[in-house]
Amino acid sequence: MAEEASAPASATSADVARLAGVSRATVSFVLNDTQGHRVSEGTRARVLAAAAQLGYVPNAAARSLRAGRSNLVLMPASVSAVGRLVSEWVDDLVSELERHGYTTVMHAGRFDDPLEAARAWAELRPAAVLSLDGDRLTPQTAEVLRRAGVRGMLAFASHPVDGVHTIAFDHASVGATATRHLIDRGRTRIGVVIPSERGLDTLARPRLAGAEQVAARHPVTVTPVELAYTRESATALARRWRELGLDGVFAYNDEYAALLMHALLAEGIPVPDEVAVVGCDDLVLSALQRPALTSVALELPSAASVADALHALVARGTAPGVPGIEPALVHRQSS
Repeated sequence: MAEEASAPASATSADVARLAGVSRATVSFVLNDTQGHRVSEGTRARVLAAAAQLGYVPNAAARSLRAGRSNLVLMPASVSAVGRLVSEWVDDLVSELERHGYTTVMHAGRFDDPLEAARAWAELRPAAVLSLDGDRLTPQTAEVLRRAGVRGMLAFASHPVDGVHTIAFDHASVGATATRHLIDRGRTRIGVVIPSERGLDTLARPRLAGAEQVAARHPVTVTPVELAYTRESATALARRWRELGLDGVFAYNDEYAALLMHALLAEGIPVPDEVAVVGCDDLVLSALQRPALTSVALELPSAASVADALHALVARGTAPGVPGIEPALVHRQSS
């Protein structure tokens, strides 16, 4: 029977040092881009060439031990599904965090219990946790993370959480802004889209609650309607729209709003004459829709300011405040 091939040994920093003809300390200075240590361009080039030739990759765990902390920033993976505006902003944030020397890790686990989530995050020993769904955090989850050595905890949330640096973002205010506009336009039977895609209900439900709070002060009804981000789902919803009897809809964000609006038009339901449609995020393509899409604009703080705040939390334990997110209605032809 043939012997199993043994796995090749991983290259070490000592191997790189020998090949480049330098000390291990110099290899560390070059590969970690350590500030305050002068290394000639020729030496730097030799080290990088040797590391590439050997396929050397620094050991993150060992580097964390030397530095006294991890360089990982953990973010829940569901942020990639919240829409183009936030996804593009997260891309910028990742770049800004890299500027500070951090590696961003998306955590794919989904947990009903915030404490269970915190324990799973703590296992990775990140330097920081940044949550766009901060309303799920509690003082207990913050304590679990703190005891695990997590130095920076930053969250977008509707209310402050002990132990967490909070940036104000109340999703209920988004639904409230859209609903007030629809009521001002004379709509009394308002639908609120709840995306059926996994993970989005944690943002959609507070937006629905905000719509319901505004409607409760008027002779207006609010009806949640489920919609998947597919042409088939939008067509099915549009075909039963008149049975629902709704004359306005807040469709979670611009992408769902455009999808539903085109399905309604395809079924012969005029927008805005019969149904007023409002989205959220005020994407560039919203103004190019026909009719142009009314949207709730969200002015996100700069990715640089959030990265700077998170770095300050890790380095010093305190950080300057970051302006919260306030929704603003952008009125166009769809309503």
